[in-house]
Amino acid sequence: MPYQSAFAPNLFDGQVVVVTGGGSGIGRCIAHELASLGAHVAIVGRSQEKLDAVLAEITEDGGRASVYSSDIRDEDGIIATVDAILAECGAIDGLVNNAGGQYRMPLKDISTKGFEAVVRTNLTGGFIVMREVYNRHMAEHGGAIVNMIADIWHGWPHFSHSAASRGGMFTLTECAATEWSGSGVRVNTVAPGAIASSGLDTYDDKDREFIQNEVACEIPLQRFGTEAEVSAAVTFLLSPAASFVTGSCIRIDGGAPNARRGWWKLEAVSNNEAFNGFHRSSAPEILSALQTDAG
Repeated sequence: MPYQSAFAPNLFDGQVVVVTGGGSGIGRCIAHELASLGAHVAIVGRSQEKLDAVLAEITEDGGRASVYSSDIRDEDGIIATVDAILAECGAIDGLVNNAGGQYRMPLKDISTKGFEAVVRTNLTGGFIVMREVYNRHMAEHGGAIVNMIADIWHGWPHFSHSAASRGGMFTLTECAATEWSGSGVRVNTVAPGAIASSGLDTYDDKDREFIQNEVACEIPLQRFGTEAEVSAAVTFLLSPAASFVTGSCIRIDGGAPNARRGWWKLEAVSNNEAFNGFHRSSAPEILSALQTDAG
């Protein structure tokens, strides 16, 4: 069964889209959907093994892709990577700035080195990639950029370093949307909340019980989102249907930021089903274990 996208077949025929962090998780799903819609996907990541695995999957499914091992925090490496993509593919029509990461820690315990490492990954690295893609191609040819942030609204306690960097990417996107509009470059963000992705399995054992038992019940839609639901938002923002959308953010969070504590409790949800068009998706181990325990 191929990827079951909600979008028209061949939507991105003849286009080249770069996806950073495309070797796993949400980035892998985005790469698959774009390839299923006709794009040549240039996948950038640090692990050659993971990149090769996704390339093999997309090729087996009949899509087109190429892979580039590079760390977005390495300015010289990214410049070389963008040049290599342009040399091989001839253009960059879209960029999905997906690579990033964080870990849970109280603000008082975050070291300066740890803080700077997260900011370097989630903000500075994304800035380097979008700047080089713009300067080397999009300034003359136009394009669309989608930057990945997160559910940072009203603060993100115990993830302050990531909240700071994602917030910076949000306002950086708003700046770029204005500065680059004359070149026909649209720049937007997507903000995933609790998504059932392999990224959940990177958290420490001490966080497992909270993820399994506390997260979904505090979300109005009472569930985790899927990788495909994030990918669909990214795909829309890259598409011609979003040609008048720039400097904006699409939240994919089940309404989590709106669930303030008050004189009510969240009600059980009916008539809402997860969209999962990704034919190769699998639940993260932490949630698979929970489903098994539930029977």
